Amino acid sequence: MALRCIVSVLRFGTPRVAPLSTAPVAREQPVAREQSAAGREATSGCRAAEGARPPLPVVDFGNTQEAYRSRRSWELARSLLVLRLCASPALLAHHEQLLHLTRRLLGQSLFDKLMKMTFYGQFVAGEDQESIRPLIQHNRAFGVGSILDYGVEEDLSPQEAEHKEMESCTSAVEREGSGTSKREKQYQAHRAFGDRRDGVISARTYFYANEAKCDSHMETFLRCIEASGRASDDGFSAIKLTALGRPQFLLQFSDVLTKWRRFFHQMAAEQGKAGLAAMDMKLEVAVLQESVAKMGIASRTEIESWFTAETLGVSGTLDLLDWSSLIDSRTELSKHLVVPNMQTGQLEPLLSQFTEEEERQMTRMLQRMDILAKKATEVGVRLMVDAEQTYFQPAISRLTLEMQRKFNIEKPLIFNTYQCYLKDAYDNITLDVELARREGWCFGAKLVRGAYMAQERARAAEIGYEDPINPTYEATHAMYHRCLSYVLEELKHNAKAKVMVASHNEDTVRFTLRRMEELGLHPADRQVYFGQLLGMCDQISFPLGQPIPIPVLVHKEDVSGDLEDSDT
Repeated sequence: MALRCIVSVLRFGTPRVAPLSTAPVAREQPVAREQSAAGREATSGCRAAEGARPPLPVVDFGNTQEAYRSRRSWELARSLLVLRLCASPALLAHHEQLLHLTRRLLGQSLFDKLMKMTFYGQFVAGEDQESIRPLIQHNRAFGVGSILDYGVEEDLSPQEAEHKEMESCTSAVEREGSGTSKREKQYQAHRAFGDRRDGVISARTYFYANEAKCDSHMETFLRCIEASGRASDDGFSAIKLTALGRPQFLLQFSDVLTKWRRFFHQMAAEQGKAGLAAMDMKLEVAVLQESVAKMGIASRTEIESWFTAETLGVSGTLDLLDWSSLIDSRTELSKHLVVPNMQTGQLEPLLSQFTEEEERQMTRMLQRMDILAKKATEVGVRLMVDAEQTYFQPAISRLTLEMQRKFNIEKPLIFNTYQCYLKDAYDNITLDVELARREGWCFGAKLVRGAYMAQERARAAEIGYEDPINPTYEATHAMYHRCLSYVLEELKHNAKAKVMVASHNEDTVRFTLRRMEELGLHPADRQVYFGQLLGMCDQISFPLGQPIPIPVLVHKEDVSGDLEDSDT
């Protein structure tokens, strides 16, 4: 079972030095653990009124005695062996061949035992809900919580994966050859990148088979959510949207959203607003109406009905959030899904025509998302929607946003994931924070660096579109801290907003703790969570849980494929 562990509240008091032991350090529980949920969700004004709090304790990541107190001697020996093997370039380059050879030499039974004693034992929580329970309880005793995540992949050959991808990412019209795809090449399926597992190590990959398989994935996610609810009153679970439906729809919707946003930027350039930050780019509505009417997208009367005081306010200007809202089904513009191609001057349809079966499949995908969100709400579990490849991500983020609008009314139950190795990460997160402010729902985010860098770069170079990834490691590091700092500022002013800092980077964790202290964000408020993969970063996860528990999550996988315990 994949388990992500969360350390959620820093403990009050000074960390004690004690003889090496695998027993948790005895300590007083913070007052926050005695408060009701309502108390924990207090407003920022109430937070300040609670009186002076003790400062954040110093978290010592160099104190290995405290960091590995939870581990028995044989577990430390296993960690040393497994992590050193995983750091071997030669082993990583030939791991599949070595695994197949070992399985043939030992037989399946002995091979399984060897894996459970080594790699699976290090990173995987168990095979079912019962087998992971002791580990969850053990980690919780040291201040580390869990996120349950489904982590099994189908055993497909590269050729089988490629075939499934091409079939599921192409519409019936395109397959029959009766229509040419109007999608940009970034949002079309490409055979050379049909196996989305290639070059991806730390993220699971799903390939569409049929609707029954998607239903099966949904049932597994439901079991994860239920197990997380039973394991903790502060639980998390994670899902991937590519497991819930046909990826063709994600590609097509991503293409729509990207073209619509690009059209806004083109109009901004015409009005001399190019180069501004996303939230600072405001267009004059009267000038925009004139431009749209000249392009023949709709009649002057129809266009004027889109831009009203009710929909846009009375400022006479329109920003990217206002523009994006026009494509919602709540407006008349939904039937005008065409956009001008600025190079050809021709109007092009934004969305290809669906067959009746494709429309039913898309509806069922949305229904599965709704069922999972309702179950998470019912059992009090936060649901994190994982980020995926950039050609799926605009649709994934937009569908997640719609779930947030519906379910994040009183507190953030749905968390969107932001990949900070992307050039547009800061624009994306600032736009979503502003939207939450305007519409009055609770913002919830998980910040990651990203899992698909090599694949994304190779695909962009091969197919011929701009590389979406930041050019250097340093640029990604700076982007992560910029996005994180912006979100932490929002948390200071909005006690209902929450963030998951999903990072194995010690500098980033230290940066977060420093900014929390500067902004007066105390662990007892349970607004900031940290997440690492189980068994990968104990020297960060467990020190965070020791002084005053800071919310920390760890993620493990299960051997059988029922559930996977993984941290972020």
